[in-house]
Amino acid sequence: MGDSIKQSKPKRPASGLLIAAGFSLVLCLVIGVGLFLVVRQRSGLTQPKHGVSALLFNYAEPQPVAYQKYAGSQSCLACHEPAFTPWRASHHALAERPLKPELDTAAFSPSQTFKHGTQTSTVRFTQRRCELLTQGPSGKAETFIADRVIGHDPLRQYLIAKPDGRYQVAEIASDPKKGDWFNVYGNEDRQAGEWGHWTGRGMTWNTMCAACHNTRLRKNYQPATDTYNTAMVEMGVGCEACHGPMADHVAWQKLFPPPPGPRNPSRKDPTLQKMDKNQVFDTCGMCHARRGEFTGDFKPGDSFFDHHSLTIPDETDTFYPDGQIRDEDYEYTAFLGSRMYASKVRCIDCHDPHTAKPRLTGNALCLTCHSAPIPPAPRIVPATHAHHKVNAGGDSCTGCHMPITTYMQRHPRHDHGFTIPDPLLTKQFAIPNACNRCHTNQTETMEWALDWTQKWYGKKMDRPYRARATTIAKARNGEATALDALLKVAREDKNALWRASATGLARRWSQEPKVINALLEQAKDPAPMVRAVSARCLEPTQSTYARSVLGNLLNDPSRAVRVEAAWSLRTTVDTNSLAGQDLMRYLRHNLDQPSGLLQMGVFQNDRNDHEGALASFQKAVSWDGGSAPLHHALAVCLSQNGQSAAAVRELEIACKLVPRDAEYRFKLGLAYHEASQPKAALNALEEAVKLDPQYSQAWYNLGLSYSAAGQSDQALTALSRAEMLNAGSREIPYARATILARLGRVREARSAVSRALELAPGYSEAIQLLQTLSSER
Repeated sequence: MGDSIKQSKPKRPASGLLIAAGFSLVLCLVIGVGLFLVVRQRSGLTQPKHGVSALLFNYAEPQPVAYQKYAGSQSCLACHEPAFTPWRASHHALAERPLKPELDTAAFSPSQTFKHGTQTSTVRFTQRRCELLTQGPSGKAETFIADRVIGHDPLRQYLIAKPDGRYQVAEIASDPKKGDWFNVYGNEDRQAGEWGHWTGRGMTWNTMCAACHNTRLRKNYQPATDTYNTAMVEMGVGCEACHGPMADHVAWQKLFPPPPGPRNPSRKDPTLQKMDKNQVFDTCGMCHARRGEFTGDFKPGDSFFDHHSLTIPDETDTFYPDGQIRDEDYEYTAFLGSRMYASKVRCIDCHDPHTAKPRLTGNALCLTCHSAPIPPAPRIVPATHAHHKVNAGGDSCTGCHMPITTYMQRHPRHDHGFTIPDPLLTKQFAIPNACNRCHTNQTETMEWALDWTQKWYGKKMDRPYRARATTIAKARNGEATALDALLKVAREDKNALWRASATGLARRWSQEPKVINALLEQAKDPAPMVRAVSARCLEPTQSTYARSVLGNLLNDPSRAVRVEAAWSLRTTVDTNSLAGQDLMRYLRHNLDQPSGLLQMGVFQNDRNDHEGALASFQKAVSWDGGSAPLHHALAVCLSQNGQSAAAVRELEIACKLVPRDAEYRFKLGLAYHEASQPKAALNALEEAVKLDPQYSQAWYNLGLSYSAAGQSDQALTALSRAEMLNAGSREIPYARATILARLGRVREARSAVSRALELAPGYSEAIQLLQTLSSER
């Protein structure tokens, strides 16, 4: 749980002074886990308290039909006690539960008062209730009653019920081992009214936590009333959360009980369908991945990419360029990019499925494959491979290849990317390495670690892993010199995650023919993740062939691909088609968050429903006034509707929220221009190029503004800088030519306009100017 809409490196508009140059796709980041209404039907399960129709909540299968297929975990005990008993004490079983005196009273009694940031909170047990006295939505301390618990060890968070069907997750949490209380956001000091404050939508359990802390949860959000009727089959991660609905299995076993004696392997239960390891992996990924939701209705056996959009290493800082986790990313994505995954290792090869703990401790687990070895695993002898003393800590496989990051202040998690410590990448791109994570004293610096790794491993360090990380890092920095290597990764890497990441990073050069050709090729990749990213990146490409490729992707077997293709073709896609319905289901499912309203607003705007778009953007801003992208989107819409002054106000807020962002400053300059404030426009554009001296479009518009202000020399200087940064633009040399012509510098003007015609032979304005100049002596 955590962040509002992420600040990513902004996309550069192609050209033009209009602020409404276009909207960027903002994917919703939903980090789920779940809870609310325990629903019992057949085999002891009952209907939810308030009936809901499938149509209303946009699910493919009506809730009563879906839920009657479940029997509940308790039905497994009689036949599966060896699996049930360890599961019952596991973190999965205890992922969410009601408060229990034997487990929870000690955290509240005796009362504790503690400071976090500028705030002071108190917890206490009084009148047989667990109470939290902490900052409420008013900004003042209020008393809240804890209703349920999510998490077990190393921390527990508490749910506060609200009258509109939602639960809010308190940001103050207890540590059951230390016995103290703390704020999961440390000294971040979130305040009432902010999206990420515990009373805000960023901490609403129904959408941010519920799905992964419970079994077959349905959010059931009603946009018209902004309320929830969230339902679940079972509280906590039950047996059927991983094995799928088992009511038919339980019924069959009762009808045909097994005979006494040893189990007969030939006795086949027709209700059971065994999942393969990849289906099990996708089931783990449903909760152990940072992802957006298309449907909110995943069940075991389904494809991950039929229900989710995966957060991958891209232009944001969610991951480091080598795939190491940076933000709270869980395990699925990092593992998906690892050599372990490529070698067909999966979660249950290393983890017991019923306790979720490693099957063996220490290096023994890794050496199961690496001591024999079992191909393709190389043989590893820890004593010689690690160059550390045995049993002194430095010879730990996980210490070097699965470094720990602590999230939520108390939760240490191993990186599952199985990355290689490389101090050279630290030196060049600030990518952390395990050596310096451990050796932190001042004498043992990054250079020290680099010297030792070179001494121990030499040329072995210059491996494909380093080359790929270097390419990704340079591409993220916008270095065009990395483009060819990036396209090679997109085309040839054996791992689909890296092909997808490289494909996505190529989008910033999507006007170059070789990139367009690469994106068209990636649309045929065997992995749905890659095809989905390709469909997203083809959006700016308006060629007939590219649109036909996108049209074909509307019928892709993977929902992720269909949704992305439909989004890229959103101005014309038939919303009654399969892909159109997938897209609308996705958009409606996420309408309870500002990011979802943002996407719906973009869709409405691009379908010429400007009134609906404006309402969506305004509601999004009211829900998260601290998000610069939302203010920017609202400003674009206001500008398109002729409300220039209001657009300026929204962009001024965006610039105040993110003062070092050149893109918003650039857009503010355009907005001032539209609002007939030329001096303010000039100042904003000057600030934009100071913030990002490589921003060619800002230099171009700054040149036009200088020209309009009669500052011809400055205009020519700015335009020359723009042309140096974007040599393929026809508009820049044409603009230079018009200024030079006005100054009477005819020869230079002819040269400039000729350059524009070299780039675009049919450029009518340039042809006309050249004809005029040719008639002059």
